Amino acid sequence: MVLEPVEYFKNVILANGEYPSAHIPTEILSNAAYVVCCDGAANEYIARGFTPDIIIGDSDSLNEDNRRRFASILHRITEQETNDQTKAVHFLLSQKMYEIAIVGATGKREDHTLGNISLLIEYARAGAQIRTYTEYGVFIPCKGKCSLHTRPGQQISIFNFTASRLSSQGLRYPIYGFDNWWQGTLNCSTCNKVEIDADGEYIIFVNY
Repeated sequence: MVLEPVEYFKNVILANGEYPSAHIPTEILSNAAYVVCCDGAANEYIARGFTPDIIIGDSDSLNEDNRRRFASILHRITEQETNDQTKAVHFLLSQKMYEIAIVGATGKREDHTLGNISLLIEYARAGAQIRTYTEYGVFIPCKGKCSLHTRPGQQISIFNFTASRLSSQGLRYPIYGFDNWWQGTLNCSTCNKVEIDADGEYIIFVNY
């Protein structure tokens, strides 16, 4: 699989973390053909003059006015076994929308941030081609062999989930089957392409 750090996917989920302000996530959101707002994220999206295609969640964070105004596009799911981001992903997959960008999934609460990022592996297992774009970079779930177009000196981190073997070409520091997330952080590209080979799943973070 060949990866590009930035791809303007047409299906975008706006999560209820910090509202995007950096250039890349705001461009992704503005260029979206279909926007799913996670419950409370819809409040600010609507306040900025936009209308989501659908609002998903248990509606506990959606203000009463928006709950009434946008009742026709409110897809209420009350179960608490999954978070609103996951409900949004599952909805898009059920509509056969597999290419998905998530923005607004970080900030506000670090526990939610870690949970939202780790869930990318679950979404990839379900068949999603998915990325999370933050204010500073992009998280990409991967499995097996991947190559990534980069620029020399671009900062990259690798977070191992299920791989016992990891190797790379084009990174300053060799990677291996590390079992703690910090061990794969603070690496960088030495050329225009990074190649990673693994026998399991991992997440790449690429700084813009």
